[in-house]
Amino acid sequence: MTKAVRLYDHGGPEVFVWEDVDLPSPGPGEVRLKHAAVGLNYIDVYHRTGLYPTGEPPVTIGLEAAGTVQAVGEGVEELEAGMRVAYASPPIGSYAQERNMPADRLVRLPDGIDDQTAAAMMLQGMTVQYLIRRTYRVKAGETVLFHAAAGGVGLIACQWLKALGVKVIGTVGSDEKAELAKAYGCTHTINYRDEDFVAKVKELTHGVGVPVVYDSIGKETFERSLDCLQPLGTMVSFGNASGPVDAFDLGMLAAKGSLFVTRPSLMTYTAKRADLVASANELFEVVQSGAVKIEINQTYPLSETAQAHRDLEARKTTGSTILLP
Repeated sequence: MTKAVRLYDHGGPEVFVWEDVDLPSPGPGEVRLKHAAVGLNYIDVYHRTGLYPTGEPPVTIGLEAAGTVQAVGEGVEELEAGMRVAYASPPIGSYAQERNMPADRLVRLPDGIDDQTAAAMMLQGMTVQYLIRRTYRVKAGETVLFHAAAGGVGLIACQWLKALGVKVIGTVGSDEKAELAKAYGCTHTINYRDEDFVAKVKELTHGVGVPVVYDSIGKETFERSLDCLQPLGTMVSFGNASGPVDAFDLGMLAAKGSLFVTRPSLMTYTAKRADLVASANELFEVVQSGAVKIEINQTYPLSETAQAHRDLEARKTTGSTILLP
């Protein structure tokens, strides 16, 4: 018997239930994990509310955690009991003290990265990796726009982009968040509550605009973000913190400069085992080198997941947040 946070219905944070669950032995290709720390991410909100499907209740959500292998199922050869591993991948179910997980979705942790850091960085860090190294491969000397620069993904991105010689214009929601983003490598910050970010981007780029916008906000920022792009620029919409983007006329992309728009996801970029391992290894390298530091600014007991979700949705959090079983 172990404990987990489960959902019997979709809705607000109050729908979470902390309860005992039975956990069978790991099946073929699976390992049993004891979690040391669980990552909190905005995609978890989409699963809780039903924006993204979760399957039939009761269900445990969560896509990220780090811990230790307790047992292995038939056919598992690369992992054994006692190994430290981490993941940021389906199937959902990380909001638990222990769980069974497909072995091919796990990556071994290097000795230089502790469990809490791993749980705080896998999903957000590999998201940054595919955004800036694959979706739009940034080049030294470029200036990019990154929304929510003081969030978990944003702080990792600001550091990594700075290390690559890229200038970052970052939007934030408060002066405190502006200071935090700048401390982590953001070149220019824009408080979207007080300033028109389109006008400010044009001012900072001398009217040219940026070659790429990274936007996890969604509905509130999508169309105005297009106005920040250079001709042939790329709009990377990778989240919906303010709600899903409304339908729009494709002709608008031509009118605004033959723009490119993509809606990528980490799950697609790491679907192949080789891509998953390569992404994780590149993340491990930049963290171990010191170029990227993982900022864990909030921790909650796993039993208090509801409060963690309330704070996340209220934009009270900065950096990474972890849940402790």
